[in-house]
Amino acid sequence: METAIILFTGISFIIYGINSFYSKRMISEFKRWGYKKHRKTISSLQILGGLGLVIGLQINIILIASSLCLSIMMFFAIIVRVRIKDNVATILPAITYLMLSALILNHSI
Repeated sequence: METAIILFTGISFIIYGINSFYSKRMISEFKRWGYKKHRKTISSLQILGGLGLVIGLQINIILIASSLCLSIMMFFAIIVRVRIKDNVATILPAITYLMLSALILNHSI
């Protein structure tokens, strides 16, 4: 079960990161969030974090580092969404991925 959660979370971040490079909807979301200039950096970090989770299945220190970084990233994503007054339903995916990343971190330490 734990492997499935790690793979699901890692692949989700990879897909989200890739979509952030090409999807018009994602590009407009980064603009709405006030992070238009940082979209490529954030997207790259999401892809690296997702890859780190997958690689971390074999190398625990990478799993720890990746899940920690993704947890921090999702914590700040929630803050950004609260600041721009998104509704709870819109914030829920960020909350879910924060919880998944934190769960992975907790089990990998």
